[in-house]
Amino acid sequence: MAIETLASLIAGGMPDSRNRDELAARTRDAIAGLFGARYRVDTKYAHRTAFMAGDDAVSFAGLVHEDSPSSGVYGGMSLIWFPHGGGEDATPSSLLTFVCGTRGLSPDEQILGRPGHARHLQALRRHLRHAVGVRMWVKHDPTNLTEPFPRVMRDRFAAHRQVFDRYGNYIYAAVEVPQDTERARTLVSACLDFYAWERGWTPLKRAVDESNALKLSLRANLFRKVTAEDLHALLRERRFLILQGPPGTGKTRLALELLERSFAGQGMAVQFHPAITYETFVAGISPDVAQQSLRFDIKGGWLIAAAEGARDSDFLLVIDEINRADLGRVLGEAIFLFEPREIAMGKGRRIQLPQRLKNGDTHLEIPSGLFILGTMNSADRSIAILDLAVRRRFAFVDLWPDIEVVAQQGMSLATEAFGRLLDIFSQYAPDDALALVPGHAYFLASSEAELGNRLRYELTPLIQEYLQEGRLGACESELRAYLDWLDTAVDGHGTTA
Repeated sequence: MAIETLASLIAGGMPDSRNRDELAARTRDAIAGLFGARYRVDTKYAHRTAFMAGDDAVSFAGLVHEDSPSSGVYGGMSLIWFPHGGGEDATPSSLLTFVCGTRGLSPDEQILGRPGHARHLQALRRHLRHAVGVRMWVKHDPTNLTEPFPRVMRDRFAAHRQVFDRYGNYIYAAVEVPQDTERARTLVSACLDFYAWERGWTPLKRAVDESNALKLSLRANLFRKVTAEDLHALLRERRFLILQGPPGTGKTRLALELLERSFAGQGMAVQFHPAITYETFVAGISPDVAQQSLRFDIKGGWLIAAAEGARDSDFLLVIDEINRADLGRVLGEAIFLFEPREIAMGKGRRIQLPQRLKNGDTHLEIPSGLFILGTMNSADRSIAILDLAVRRRFAFVDLWPDIEVVAQQGMSLATEAFGRLLDIFSQYAPDDALALVPGHAYFLASSEAELGNRLRYELTPLIQEYLQEGRLGACESELRAYLDWLDTAVDGHGTTA
């Protein structure tokens, strides 16, 4: 009951100024009760409880680094709540925050400065929005102690203005605790378990399932999710889309699924590569070897074929690996046609073709029924970079790895292996290296034996290639250790043939 008691105290704020000492004692007891009820009793921790009188006083309580002094300034990562007594326009409540102590980052520089700390806080923000229905604010860089608390957030948490006036620069995540008992308990336990995870505390057996569920949710919420329905709606609105993401995230599968389900198969799929030309995609002179002797003919390309298919019904052109070709050369003057708003208004543009086609057409325009969906592997740095003229005409959607897809297949090794790998990339990889994280497809299999072979002969070579190219920076030592663990784990499951 320790977590329930603490959550109730936090949600209750400070309604009665006459009982500050009693409230402080109950809060200290509730914090102490966590150790032996939720976390190991021998866990090293320290706490602060300062419920002060006076209109200018800012009362607070929470957990701080174990080596913090019992009073005065302290530093490092802390989980602090600021109770509020309410008033005419507000009920008693608490603002639950992650704070860097006013003494600075020390002794938690490694936590606060690690990329994964901020990323997992963003994941916690998404988790709480879905699980509790609250909006949490998270600072982009927790180590920036000169950045003031945003004005728009001050307005949202108006009852806590004195908190921001005094500690706004040091707060890097904040959420108001709801009054509802169950929602308050869910929010407080999630923030506590996140703090414990960062501190390396060991949850007791009775709390392991809840703690592991939070970790799974944080991994699942590291990246924004995109469903086929989301993609279809955006495609209808924006007309020209590029689906981009790391290898193994199912970009091509999702595009083809959209073609079959949302367009009833009305469309075509092609693949770009460096040899694709304007003549292949738009129109031009091509050799005709159907006869005994070689002759040349004027042929329309894939874009013209798609435009013809869209004259009577909606038509989807899927272009796989769209950035493996030089789009500026492939599109030529046809880029002039890619104006989705004008097409939707029935005012689409026309271009004159270099040669008259067999059917007599001399011009090309994109009909209102034509939609184009490209896929792009964001990890492949051998590909051409899209120029600004192309980027302006396409919308871009990120497709990231999804651990829930792996967990649903029910293979513990797959879920653990993927979770460990996601943790390494999310915790240590610089922003530009996140595009290299292997997708969930590497962890999907129909049997344990197939899974073992995929992990050993598909995933491992990919990571080794990354390491050889030196593309992962601070991740390298962690990934080498991961490969050692993976090799042993696969052997332990007896999954290879």
